[in-house]
Amino acid sequence: MQVKLNVVVGAVALMLSGAAMSQDLVVKIGHVGPTSGAIAHLGKDNELGARMAITELNAKGVMIGGKKAKFELLAEDDAGDPKQGTAAAQKLVDSKVNGVVGHLNSGTSIPASKVYSDAGIPQISPSATNPKFTRNGYKTTFRVVADDVHLGGTLGKYAVKELKGQSIAVIDDRTAYGQGVADEFEKGKVVGREFTTDKATDFTAILTNLKAKKPDVVFFGGMDAVAGPMLRQMKQLGIEAKFVGGDGICSGELPKLAAGTMGDGQVVCAEAGGVEGESKKTSDAFKAKFKEAYKVEVQIYAPYVYDAVNVLVAAMVKAGSAEPAKYLPVLAKTEGYKGVTGTISFDNKGDIKNGALTMYTYKGGEKSQIAVVR
Repeated sequence: MQVKLNVVVGAVALMLSGAAMSQDLVVKIGHVGPTSGAIAHLGKDNELGARMAITELNAKGVMIGGKKAKFELLAEDDAGDPKQGTAAAQKLVDSKVNGVVGHLNSGTSIPASKVYSDAGIPQISPSATNPKFTRNGYKTTFRVVADDVHLGGTLGKYAVKELKGQSIAVIDDRTAYGQGVADEFEKGKVVGREFTTDKATDFTAILTNLKAKKPDVVFFGGMDAVAGPMLRQMKQLGIEAKFVGGDGICSGELPKLAAGTMGDGQVVCAEAGGVEGESKKTSDAFKAKFKEAYKVEVQIYAPYVYDAVNVLVAAMVKAGSAEPAKYLPVLAKTEGYKGVTGTISFDNKGDIKNGALTMYTYKGGEKSQIAVVR
């Protein structure tokens, strides 16, 4: 009789635990980045930042509205292509995600933002810097980095004041990001402007045109996959100018892509974001933890993705709901969130307030921080 009773009690306990598990709240977080193509190393870096955040959140046992949340990552590849970006966005909407972190590029983030807006799903980009991204009046659109007005303008001032640039040449890749940051940079003194594409590998013609103008600074608006070969060809043509660019070139891969042709201190780049003092310890700890988990160094944006996921979830917790319509107003009022990339607060457009920039150069093939600028 006792054995039968134990079996019944055990069965009831299993049923109850199963019922409790079925009451867990499943929260789907979408992530989109170019995990194929020329900048796949940056897209994968972003995706790993999202995976780290999701893994940690599940380990913590986060409660939302009295239910234990189980977080799932739905990762999509947009290959840095606007059409593929909107298709990926629609796929996430159809999968009924609770929020999205992405996309990496401005050129994919901007068209995708309409898809998310129409569906009422919050989107935080960790890296789209074109000002237009948050200027369409969508209530669902946010970013955790400073925009190109800040990035290009600051780099322009730095090129003139610190690098003593007298004759500056500007090249951009015609993407929303590259052209946007170059346009802001060009508000300084420019002797020549040339254009390429984000798929190009031969820059001999445009560099030969610029060489005749004897530039002492060459600014490139684009990504590291194009900047590396461009630096190699500058060396071959004997152009000894300083090479300046935004966060798109500011990666750990750039020295490899330039195949050893970069001189120490020749390249100056800026990343949107920046930490100083106590915050630097938090940032360094994240990078060490990331390397331990994935056996690779952080490229650029993984910490911003990690923060973006956590900011979404913090708003859900505060609102007591993972439903987009319920936590979106709370997300919009995010103020003073302490992340690994610094303090995050949003203004009424969804832009980060008081966004910092970090200036870097390269020495001995390694990134070296120059200063944090606000």
